[in-house]
Amino acid sequence: MCRGRFPLRDTVVQGWFFVSVSALPAVLVALPLGVVIAVQVGSMTDNVGANSMAGAVGGMGVMQQIAPLAAALLVGGAGGSAIAADLASRTIREEIDALRTMGVDPHRRLVAPRILAMIVVAPMLSVLIILMSIVASFAVAALGQGVAPGSYWLSFGSFASVTDLLVCLGKAAVFGYVVAVISSHRGLEAEGGPKGVADSVNAAVVLGILACMVVNLVITQIVLMFVPMRFL
Repeated sequence: MCRGRFPLRDTVVQGWFFVSVSALPAVLVALPLGVVIAVQVGSMTDNVGANSMAGAVGGMGVMQQIAPLAAALLVGGAGGSAIAADLASRTIREEIDALRTMGVDPHRRLVAPRILAMIVVAPMLSVLIILMSIVASFAVAALGQGVAPGSYWLSFGSFASVTDLLVCLGKAAVFGYVVAVISSHRGLEAEGGPKGVADSVNAAVVLGILACMVVNLVITQIVLMFVPMRFL
């Protein structure tokens, strides 16, 4: 994959598939998240008389943790299960062995396009989640909690930075890679007929999400070590 020796067309097809199965769920997840964040943050800031900080607290929480983790859950549940199911079915039907017999590397032909597509799609989902969550949070804060629109965006702009966005996108890309690798591995290791396919899908989803949580903890600690808190 690093040498570019993979089918570009398959990568685009896989990427579009991941977008089609994840975009709508991302919106449906992001909007309630934004509302919940606005309610919780609004209650907290109102108690301390700092309603003007609602944008900073809510927006930073979404960008730093919620968006990449939500993207990980979506790609792990929708994309990861699709990868595992497809590759497991091919393995059970001995299509993978047939490819090897014909001299075709299944990792380059089937796995690499899925990994690259997932690396690209996961950050896109994060951006979508950020936008939808912040819009929902702003609507609740401005219309339901009496927060001045100008102060909301001013506080958000004062604390958010390009670094926050880059860290978010970097996390999402790593999560996409982790999910794709685990799902591909479980799919190629499937055995035992239809039950093996189901077992592979289940293991891929569970292990992929758990791995993303661990990776998120590691990345967060590393970023905290090297990036000042105000710009994290």
